[in-house]
Amino acid sequence: MITLCQGQNKQLLYNVNSLPQTLMVNPGANIEFDGHIGLPFLSGISLAVGSSGVNVFDVFEDSPRDINERITLLMGRLTHKDYFTAQQQLEILSLGWRLNENNYLSAGLYQELDAFSYFPKDPAILAREGNREYMGVPFDFSHVSFTGEFLAVYHIGLNRKLNRNLTVGTRLKFYSGIFNVESIDNTGTFLTIETPAGPNYYRHFADDLNLIVNTSGFASLRDNNNTVDEAAADLLGRVFFGGNIGLGIDAGATYKLRNDIEISGSIQDLGMMWQREDVENYTYRGSYQTDGIEPLFPEIINGQTFRYWDEWEDDIDRNLVDETLYEPYVTLRPFKLNGAIEFGFGETIFPCDYRVEGRKTNHSRLGLHLFGIKRPKDLKMALSTYYDRQLNDNLRMKVSYTIDDYSFTNVGFLLSTKFKGFNFYIAADNLIGYFNLAKSYYQSVQFGFQFVINKS
Repeated sequence: MITLCQGQNKQLLYNVNSLPQTLMVNPGANIEFDGHIGLPFLSGISLAVGSSGVNVFDVFEDSPRDINERITLLMGRLTHKDYFTAQQQLEILSLGWRLNENNYLSAGLYQELDAFSYFPKDPAILAREGNREYMGVPFDFSHVSFTGEFLAVYHIGLNRKLNRNLTVGTRLKFYSGIFNVESIDNTGTFLTIETPAGPNYYRHFADDLNLIVNTSGFASLRDNNNTVDEAAADLLGRVFFGGNIGLGIDAGATYKLRNDIEISGSIQDLGMMWQREDVENYTYRGSYQTDGIEPLFPEIINGQTFRYWDEWEDDIDRNLVDETLYEPYVTLRPFKLNGAIEFGFGETIFPCDYRVEGRKTNHSRLGLHLFGIKRPKDLKMALSTYYDRQLNDNLRMKVSYTIDDYSFTNVGFLLSTKFKGFNFYIAADNLIGYFNLAKSYYQSVQFGFQFVINKS
């Protein structure tokens, strides 16, 4: 497992219609409860970290090779399409209540961290190994692509049953930014060729470099005059729209083809952030060609002293511009897509849904769930199949098997219990990885406590 956005796939919570958290994955879920109140800071906690191409054991394994050799081999194995992710969510407030037979309103506040980075293969090799062994091979700086955000999300959603078969829902989200960093759409190459007949043996080309790192929320924290209390107050203020702001929506629907077949889909976090406060942009751009430095000591010609190093440095500064700017920018949230088909079976042994007279329910469900999340260069996908079983009035379990970029052996498990309206759930992905975390490429865990109200 490597720390450090694929965003966390919550397939274990999807379509678990007895849990309020399923509304956060699909606001159009066909829910079974009439109200909920989450325990503040404990109603929903989730953590996930992953890497598509390397784990801790690869770096720190006990082998005859030293760590530098292992790192070199790993860098050769990874590609610029490999990536590292981390995501964390903490529900601060969560509540909901049924307005009438067909409408359920929910609202709350949660904090989210999402970090994602592709492996910058060419720049990493250039920095670590230099260019001596790569004559005529261009180093591509578009491999540098990463995002990171830390924000608070205020939300309010409405779940509406339109008829016996169709339920729809939407959720409006207001984002309050705390930190943001982004470096995407970079361009440029660096190339070295041999020129034995030239003024120097090598010629270097920096072509169309355009690198930019946008940040918000970091610059003010470098103010050495701020006390710890002042810095803490500043961060707390950003939670309450004291910094950068944004707007987004979730939408979803569930449709019963018949009593035992259900299809559903949703989109989450279709929105953007306006980064206007406490912004710094670091840029490096331009094109340059040089035959190297020759020589590096002062030379006196006609009584004047020439310092080749100084002139070469000035020449680079004229052609490759390094600037710090303070321009606002807009970031898109990494939206998520969900789609599922579910087959119910098994004779009901629990009370039927009192709101739909005569409708039979199934205690067991088999489903197929497709998940996707937008990242700077592509859409990351995961496919899950699952078995969901209501064991009795107070106990529910779900088992899933997921195929994604991390693993072909990702088995997940959810357990939800209820006692006199008090509910606890816990879910974990990649259970096999817990036997040896060092060899795991991905792990996630989710749990929460809340009161769930059922009038029936």
